[in-house]
Amino acid sequence: MARKAKKKKTRVRRFVTFLLMVTVVALAYKSIITLGNHQLFEKEYDDKTSSYSSLKTTADPSVSISLDKLNSPNAILIGLKDRTILMQKNSEDKIYPASLTKMMTAIVAIENLSDLNEKIELTNSTFQGLYEAHASMAGFQSGERVRAIDLLYGAMLPSGAECCIGLAGQIAGSEQDFVKIMNQKAADLGMNNTHFENATGLHNENHYTTVKDLSILLSYALQNDTFREIFTSSRHSTQPTNKHSGGITFYSTMFEDLNNQNIMDGEILGGKTGYTEEAGLCLASLAKVGKQEYILISAGAQGDHYSEPYNITDAVAVYSSIRK
Repeated sequence: MARKAKKKKTRVRRFVTFLLMVTVVALAYKSIITLGNHQLFEKEYDDKTSSYSSLKTTADPSVSISLDKLNSPNAILIGLKDRTILMQKNSEDKIYPASLTKMMTAIVAIENLSDLNEKIELTNSTFQGLYEAHASMAGFQSGERVRAIDLLYGAMLPSGAECCIGLAGQIAGSEQDFVKIMNQKAADLGMNNTHFENATGLHNENHYTTVKDLSILLSYALQNDTFREIFTSSRHSTQPTNKHSGGITFYSTMFEDLNNQNIMDGEILGGKTGYTEEAGLCLASLAKVGKQEYILISAGAQGDHYSEPYNITDAVAVYSSIRK
C-alpha cells in the first residue's frame, strides 16, 4: 500500500511539473508574440510617418517658370502622388510660418479627438492676449459652446486663433502642452528644421520651419479625409450655438484672395494663407493640373492684407507653368 501511495504521489508531482512547464512555455510564447506585434506596430507607424520626409528631387522640364519671377523668396512644388520635388527655391532656409502653423494644429487636433461633434466651451482664458496681438479671429465669444469640427473649420478657413486655443485646451489642458504634441508630430514626420512655440502662428523667434518641412506636413495631412475636406472647402456654416442662434458662416481666406483666378489646364483645390510682418505673405495650396495633384508652399512675399496677394499670384503662376 505504501509503495502504491508513493507511486501515486510521484505521478501527481510529474503531472504538476508538466503543467507548470506548459504554463511557462505558453507565457513565454505569448510574450514573444506580443513583443513582435508591438515591434511590428512601431515599425508600421514609423514607416507611415517617416516616409513623408523622403522627398525625391527631379529636374522636371514640365515646370517652366523662372524662380527669379517669383515674389516669394522661399518656395517648393511637390508632386503629391510620389512626393517628388519638382521645383524649389531656398526650400531649406529658416522661415516663420505665421498661420500655416494651423495646418499642424488642425491635423494634431483631428488625430487626438475621439468625437469631432463634441462641444468645447471657449472661456475668457481662451481669448487672453489674442486681441492685443491682433490675431485673426473666427468670431466666437467667451462662454460659447462650439462643436470641435466647427472649431477646426474656424481655425483653417478664417484662420481663427481662438479656435486653435480652444482645441488645444480641450486636448492637452493648455496650449503649452498641446505644442509639445505638435513638436513630437513634427519629429515623427521628419520635419527636422521645425520648432513650434504656439498653436496659432503668432510671431516668436523660436517658432520656425522651412517650406520643405511644411510640404512634408501637408502631404501627410492631406491623407486624412477630414483634413482634406476642411482644406479644400471655400466656406462652412457652423451649427447654432448658445451665442449665435443662426451659427456663423466662414469663408476661406485663400479662395477670397484667389478671387476666381484660374490656372491653365487645372484648378486650385484648396489652401491656407498666412501673414505676419516678420513672415510676409505665405501660402500652402493644393492644385490639380491634368490628372495629377500638386502642393505648393511659399513664404516671405512682400505685402500685407491690404496689398496685392503676391502669395496667390505666385501660386497661379507656378501651377499654370506645369505642362501635362
